[in-house]
Amino acid sequence: MRASRLLSILLMLQTRGRVTAEEVANALEVSVRTVYRDMEALGAAGVPLYGEPGHQGGYRLLDGFRTRLNGLTEDEAESLFLTGLPGPAAELGLGAIVAAAQLKLMSALPDELRDRAARVSERFHLDAPSWYRAPDDTPHLAAVADAVWNVRRVRLRYFRWQEPNEVVRDVDPLGLVLKSGHWYLVGRTRGGMRTYRVSRVLGVEVGEERFERPEGFDLAAHWASYLRDFEERRLAGTATVRLSPGLLPHLGECLDGAALRAVREASGTARPDGDGWIEVVLPIESPERAVHDLLRLGDDVEVVGPPELRARMANMIAGLARRYSPER
Repeated sequence: MRASRLLSILLMLQTRGRVTAEEVANALEVSVRTVYRDMEALGAAGVPLYGEPGHQGGYRLLDGFRTRLNGLTEDEAESLFLTGLPGPAAELGLGAIVAAAQLKLMSALPDELRDRAARVSERFHLDAPSWYRAPDDTPHLAAVADAVWNVRRVRLRYFRWQEPNEVVRDVDPLGLVLKSGHWYLVGRTRGGMRTYRVSRVLGVEVGEERFERPEGFDLAAHWASYLRDFEERRLAGTATVRLSPGLLPHLGECLDGAALRAVREASGTARPDGDGWIEVVLPIESPERAVHDLLRLGDDVEVVGPPELRARMANMIAGLARRYSPER
């Protein structure tokens, strides 16, 4: 176990250049004192590392020192083939590169590891787009990805829903995110951080000008924060509804994530009435949108409030009844 940890520390030093004892401890889930002992062990083994005191300090390797660490465990060899995403890689223009890298890796592995890794690729496949939706058409994705990789400022011609629909934006492209089959560009503009759906990019000009990435920018952390803020802005209202007992087992097929969480939280405390129905409060975007969302539940839902939403539901249902009346 310790030998594996020492190799992990050495890899961190080689890839990051400088690491603090606290960073290593958090990454490897050990105490800082254990990291100090491991650093002493690496030094005693002849690894040329040194520590720098102070706020900007940490451990570093002597300039120019590299070592080859290509001994993979069985689990590591298997997991490498779970990271290959052929569909998204092809969209980024990297399909052939990923395939070539996998072939080289397979040829370098010992026979027993090669067999285990091959079984993983044969048995697991990622299909990113969600059901009943075609993937986005993204003709400009490769150009945007190239600008992200090469830190080049871009000028986007972009379609949005509000007026004016077509706008031009100068963007420092910081990263790409694939969510449910849709690609999003996270970028910095004069107005701050922005997110653009790549399928709505109508044109892109990649400039020669390079930009400085924000120090310490974490794409995954930024995206998680963006999703939380988006949900808070989108779900600005609430609706009180009654749900039938027959609907509850199938809510995952009918409600979005926020509404489903609200029902599950309420189910533990809500008391069913005499008919077995429960009353819950759901987050909604607007009464107009909620009407269409709740109609999908058919007669397994009754809107209690607010009055505006209940009236809209009644008007919509009355209109449908007239539309499908046998007398028409």
